[in-house]
Amino acid sequence: MNILVIGANGNAGRRIVEKALKAGHQVSGVVRREGAIEGIPTIVKDALQLTKQELTQFDVVVNATSAFTPDTYHLPADLTLLLVKALANTNTRLIAIGGAGSLYVDEDHTVQLNDTPEFPKEFLARSKTHGKSDDILRKFSNVDWTMFTPPPILDAEGPESNDYVLGNENVILNKEGKPYISYATFAQILVDEINNHKFGRQRFTAVQN
Repeated sequence: MNILVIGANGNAGRRIVEKALKAGHQVSGVVRREGAIEGIPTIVKDALQLTKQELTQFDVVVNATSAFTPDTYHLPADLTLLLVKALANTNTRLIAIGGAGSLYVDEDHTVQLNDTPEFPKEFLARSKTHGKSDDILRKFSNVDWTMFTPPPILDAEGPESNDYVLGNENVILNKEGKPYISYATFAQILVDEINNHKFGRQRFTAVQN
């Protein structure tokens, strides 16, 4: 498949690129500056300036962007809206990366992790804003979307493992009672979802044992 990774030079993006190439896919990336990533074709521009023509030449678009400062918190949701509008009624699939704070902690799906007293206050505004992406996706039944939401502990240094558990809307724990996954395992599961298409118009999560 021909895959476009937006945010290809980020912690998640570069690992997704690596795993997708290893799986035999054609991969291109969207980056903000020339030379940000090597070894794949790139579109160098602000992701919010991507056009329908650019996006629909790919089989799958992966939104691996993130925001870390208050003035950019709105960008993930803004980009999600741009992408679903561009990909509506097309054959291009969208895979978005969600924010852990939007996972539920109750079976009735009324309380999200970022609604709990234990959620760090310094991350609350970022989490709530990022969580709007999930709401946007669910309004577009004419887009083939999937959201992969990592658990709260996402480890940049941890090893890849084939020993993991998949979940849906709720926070889940590994054998040690931790909501943990490494970036390497996260990227591999995401590429597996590209290949297997198990979670069409659904959100899912995973933890690594």
